[in-house]
Amino acid sequence: MSQSSRPELVTLDETNEKALKGDPKRIEKQHEAGKRTARERIDLLLDPDSFVELDRFVTHRCTDFGMQDTKILGDGVVTGWGTVDGRKVFVFAQDFTVFGGSLSGAYAQKICKVMDHAMKVGAPIIGLNDSGGARIQEGVESLGGYADIFLRNTLASGVVPQISAILGPCAGGAVYSPAITDFILMVQKTSYMFITGPDVIRAVTHEEVTKEALGGAATHASKSGVCHLTAPDDAACIALMRELLSYIPSNNMEDPPRLPCSDSVEREIPELDTMVPVESHKPYDIKEIIKAVVDDGRLLEIHEDYAKNIIVGFARVGGRTIGVVANNPMFLAGCLDIHASIKAARFVRFCDCFNIPLVTLVDVPGFLPGTDQEFGGIIVHGAKLLFAFAEATVPKITIITRKAYGGAYDVMASKHIRADYNIAFPTAEIAVMGPDGAVNIIHRNYLHQAQDPEQERARLIAEYKTAFASPYKAAELGFIDEVIYPRLLRRRIHHALELFKDKRQSNPSRKHGNIPL
Repeated sequence: MSQSSRPELVTLDETNEKALKGDPKRIEKQHEAGKRTARERIDLLLDPDSFVELDRFVTHRCTDFGMQDTKILGDGVVTGWGTVDGRKVFVFAQDFTVFGGSLSGAYAQKICKVMDHAMKVGAPIIGLNDSGGARIQEGVESLGGYADIFLRNTLASGVVPQISAILGPCAGGAVYSPAITDFILMVQKTSYMFITGPDVIRAVTHEEVTKEALGGAATHASKSGVCHLTAPDDAACIALMRELLSYIPSNNMEDPPRLPCSDSVEREIPELDTMVPVESHKPYDIKEIIKAVVDDGRLLEIHEDYAKNIIVGFARVGGRTIGVVANNPMFLAGCLDIHASIKAARFVRFCDCFNIPLVTLVDVPGFLPGTDQEFGGIIVHGAKLLFAFAEATVPKITIITRKAYGGAYDVMASKHIRADYNIAFPTAEIAVMGPDGAVNIIHRNYLHQAQDPEQERARLIAEYKTAFASPYKAAELGFIDEVIYPRLLRRRIHHALELFKDKRQSNPSRKHGNIPL
């Protein structure tokens, strides 16, 4: 073909170029609200110059209500793929400056396309949400678009990680896509999630509530448990998302990234020897033990403000990702309750989906007593955590730091539900119930007749601890693999991770288990 016969390269005209960049007035309004634009957020998330945009020329198909004259390239969502620390991710970013980020049929198809690609190549799906909801002018087509997305969220669950950032409004049916994903991040003061807004609530129930109080970041982080992580602004939220991605693999067939580690895995931690109080009822912060043991003291805590009596989060030992689950005696004495059971069960199942070893620190006096807990279904909610630990096939390392009483001992990754390496501090107390309660039941009649009941009770409690609550009794039975000096904990965890890194265990063949939801 001659030079003159070649077709000319078609370039964007001025109108289309402006449409892709966005309306300057709407962008200014977005900035005034303390929010970034969709493209600015993608630039913050992805490595420089790595973004490849898909479907940038797609427009909506609505021909009613004057919409045929208001077509904008991209139609309110920017989609594509790029890299985070060199690892491929797929991303969609809703653009509130275009029709309020409302979802149309074409818009939904763009999101579905990147989700399908992510499943094909085994890469995480990142959703940057900032939308007013369904596009009313498109009616059922927009509703169908949401359902198409929900289906893909469900099918991708446990196959590739899915992370949602709520960076503005997310209301009505739109909330269910983030709810299915693995992690939800929210921005304080500028993002909110709810199914029905304050106006509808006021009309139906006559309750007065603000958007922030109803569905803001603080509400969902501390009260509902919907939100896993919060940040003060868009940039901090996206930085937190990048850190979260560094702990998890790209898909369920890979192991998490292992990073270089300058923190010696053989180091002893002498302060651990005195960190757990001798008095069994004295509180202490389990976070101090976790941070002393993990690489560089860094714990990325998930659900930090929700169900504080249990801690879950990501850390590293020897550069290898671990999922940490720990009772915290600083809150409710470390008891398991409804919220703690749900929080931990969800986290355990995520780690099991994505090949992340579980390290469990146990100091639990039992399940929280009370009519509120019983009427609220603590039986079935506690069973969720039991089911999650029992079903998990990743390496499971359990450390009993102090109390492990009753059914809570079984639930917290005990040897009996397939934990691989169970160790205890010398301060550990493992028994059906606490010594005080046990002595009061076993020796009730004797104590009534004793000349000095308090002195006899103290003697019997000491005998009970020696005979039944000592970690050496459980070790004698093989339920505890080792009783160690606390200062050796980091070393022992590292050695166990190395030992079980090639662990192969499977569950019975089935479609799926029926976890007690």
